[in-house]
Amino acid sequence: MVRDNGCVRYRVLACDYDGTVASQGALAPETAAALQRLRESGRRVVLVTGRILDEILDICDDMDVFDLAVLENGALLYNPATGHQRLLAPSLPAPFVAALKAGGVTPLSVGRAICSTWDPFEAVVVRTIHEMELDLQIVFNKHSVMVLPASVNKATGLNAALDVLGETAEATVAVGDAENDLVMLRMVGCGVAVANALASVKNRADLVMDEPAGAGVRQLIHEIVVDDLHSALGRASRRAAG
Repeated sequence: MVRDNGCVRYRVLACDYDGTVASQGALAPETAAALQRLRESGRRVVLVTGRILDEILDICDDMDVFDLAVLENGALLYNPATGHQRLLAPSLPAPFVAALKAGGVTPLSVGRAICSTWDPFEAVVVRTIHEMELDLQIVFNKHSVMVLPASVNKATGLNAALDVLGETAEATVAVGDAENDLVMLRMVGCGVAVANALASVKNRADLVMDEPAGAGVRQLIHEIVVDDLHSALGRASRRAAG
């Protein structure tokens, strides 16, 4: 295994959920097993998703493969082993959520500090934020429109998780597929895109996997365990130079 100054270089894997570690909302058993193998190598695994807690618990039966979960696009930190939750942002104003519902925004997923809908309702969301003079931001995730407090994102949430783990961004590999993953990929030691990622994500990633979604994450885990990404990064450098 390649080591820097006697230590493993990459000690944490941060994974987006939908379209990355999971497909159509499901975490495949073979992907869960690969994540567990990565943890058995002495590394940590952090889930970083825009989903709210109730949603992720409903669709993922293998939350215990993650050391920590950053939910609501960086606004909530959750420990699957203990069930402990820590809100990392102000709660959404209830009148704002009520105004969206009154404006016909549906479906509307509502968490503690985030709400999300689909892109046809972007104009309604923007107008409501302006009319109510709220310090909120809109974050896009492919066709999803998420609203959360300003300055909250996957990077701020991952930083909070790394503080809990006693780890650093430089020792972290992050993998994703959509616009809201870009801030996370830029802050870490190695940013990775799965094969089905948006072009904008691939263009900014240090590595692009050959396989999509869970298969791509399994490929990434193999490269981490085999030689701490030394070979994969070397191949990427040669391709870029060529």
